[in-house]
Amino acid sequence: MSQWETLKQLDTKYLAQVDSLYQNENFPMDVREYLSHWIETQDWEKAITNYSLATIHYQNLLDQINNQYSRFMQEKQFVCQHNFKKYRQNMQTVLDTSQPVDFERHQDMEQKINGLKSGVQACEQELKFLEEQQDEFDFKYKTCKFQESHSSPKQVEEEMKVLQNMLNILDSNRKKVIEKFSELLKEAVKLLDTLVKEDLAEWKRRQQKACIGAPLDVSLDLLEKWFTATALCLFQVKRLLKKLEELGIKLTYDKDPFKTQRPDLEKQAIGLLTSLIQSAFVVETQPCMPIQGKMPLVLKTSSQFSVKPRLLVKLQEVGTHLMKVNACIDKNSPNGKGYRKFNILGTITKAMNTMESKSGGLCADFRHLQLKEQKSGIGGKGSNEASLVVTEELHVISFETELVYQELNVVLETCSLPIVVISNASQLLSGWASVVWYNMLCSDSKQNLMFFSNPPLAPWSQLSEALSWQFSSNTKRHLDADQLSMLAEKLFGVQQKYADCCITWAMFSKENLPNQNFSFWLWLQGILELIKRYLEDIWNDGNIIGFLSRKRERSLLKRKPTGTFLLRFSESCKDGGITFSWVEHLPNGESKIRTVQPYTKTHLTNIPLSEILRFYKVIADENVPEHPLLYLYPNIPKDEAFGKYYLESHEGFQNHKYLKTRLIVVSERLSTPPDEIMDECNLEDIELSEPMKWDNIPMNTLQELMELFSTDSNIE
Repeated sequence: MSQWETLKQLDTKYLAQVDSLYQNENFPMDVREYLSHWIETQDWEKAITNYSLATIHYQNLLDQINNQYSRFMQEKQFVCQHNFKKYRQNMQTVLDTSQPVDFERHQDMEQKINGLKSGVQACEQELKFLEEQQDEFDFKYKTCKFQESHSSPKQVEEEMKVLQNMLNILDSNRKKVIEKFSELLKEAVKLLDTLVKEDLAEWKRRQQKACIGAPLDVSLDLLEKWFTATALCLFQVKRLLKKLEELGIKLTYDKDPFKTQRPDLEKQAIGLLTSLIQSAFVVETQPCMPIQGKMPLVLKTSSQFSVKPRLLVKLQEVGTHLMKVNACIDKNSPNGKGYRKFNILGTITKAMNTMESKSGGLCADFRHLQLKEQKSGIGGKGSNEASLVVTEELHVISFETELVYQELNVVLETCSLPIVVISNASQLLSGWASVVWYNMLCSDSKQNLMFFSNPPLAPWSQLSEALSWQFSSNTKRHLDADQLSMLAEKLFGVQQKYADCCITWAMFSKENLPNQNFSFWLWLQGILELIKRYLEDIWNDGNIIGFLSRKRERSLLKRKPTGTFLLRFSESCKDGGITFSWVEHLPNGESKIRTVQPYTKTHLTNIPLSEILRFYKVIADENVPEHPLLYLYPNIPKDEAFGKYYLESHEGFQNHKYLKTRLIVVSERLSTPPDEIMDECNLEDIELSEPMKWDNIPMNTLQELMELFSTDSNIE
């Protein structure tokens, strides 16, 4: 019994206290009631101290409310539907308040940059005033020297006092200007620290997640705006400090601050500029083969790929100077025995330009590069000291260029995220698994190319998110909490909480699932490929529950009317399979859950799933076919749920002198399911129906079926 059900059985005085807890609408009692199972399986205590996890939980809660709202719509429960619509809107409003956090952060950065601009303008004004003072002093000093021979000693003494006073004021103002530049550079240091260590680092982490499917914004336009504004300020500071040097040459004296302090400030300004520009050289588009747009960072030898580095500092005059970018691979690769080495083929040197960037910034778009493996010497493949297979080897493509601007020469270097290089298409999914695992777990800015020599464990909280991204990035639907719970159960067994569970790299992609000859990862990718090829519309519309344990399937169907069915993915098909189960209530009150053998790409290539469901029949004891599928769970009439996918009755027929025919999928009830089917459904009260193959149907039966189903009329 759930905690909530137990709670509802307390004495009246305690129930009054429970009632008081739900007086406001922040978290309605209805939500606690209908979502009790899901709520009690989440690690809320950990979410208290983990903001990222709390955000995930909150988003999942909204998904659960949406799902429940959809159920009420299907069940035509108007009042509950109305209430959950309101709850969803209220909670979405709360979630939306998190968006101003980013807005406030952006506002804070804008204020810092505007503050830096104002500081530079103030220093420039102070410098102009100081220059006027110095010119005035210089004029009076030269005038005094010229008139010295014609003036009395007392007059000379008075003039010297005036000049000394002017020099003291000038010295004081010079010190103030130096102090203002010093404070300005301190603010610049703080700004760069935020811009590079926080904002740019966060973008790089977002890009990592986006590469493995996360629906995140990786636009660089805002960062480019901030980097450019900061760089322009620092270049202006550098020019102003140069102006101070010129004033110091015209007039200097003992302990002149322009002579003792200005050089250090100029050195600091150049250092900040260099650091800023070096950080501004990034890889905007990670290496990707055109045919595998959803799987970047996996490159096949002899296949073309593209990659684009970009400079986030827009300087107009830079466009007139040729900045050549050179690409290379594994500049600082591990020197382990057997570690493969590659050459980059194609145009590996390209000039940066503004034509290949939508924002008008500088970038170099390498579009037709290829990798070719170098001939191995002693050792060769398979002798890697770290025992890494080829899909666990990580390589890096680096880019180098040089910026020459306003007497500043800066060597720039950046590199891609680690890539996996394969030589055969059969290695693609294993390579993609490595990319997902690395970018899910490794956020260190330093590339760890030996990551898979000792790969870390993956917490379920992170892995579940990444698995959901695989579906949302390839289709229009992510995995909901119930589906992820089934996957967690498949990996870890039945548990109360999965948030703290961890999985090894080997268990994820290398070791076979129990009683199977394939890994969890290959099984999941097989299902995803099946969806993309044959089931995408049905999946996107939410008509496939998909990932569902057999125990949960039974609990959903057993109390539903006869003919209620649901769709779920097979657990025994390596390349993906989908099956459907329906409930029958026998005259003695017993309920039977019947399931067909999975349909794979072999079946779905010949006939769409919607047509299978449309015409599916079972041969009853009297050899009379009957339609067993009536309502898609929870209670949607089959034709209402799948009617829009049905093929037109005349489709595929060109010669109308023949009778129209349909391919009817018929099963016969088996008294004892075959052994291989029992692995698919091992509950005592489940019976399975095997899809009948046309070439196995006895001739007389086939003739009867053809006579029965070959007609111009619609047969139900």
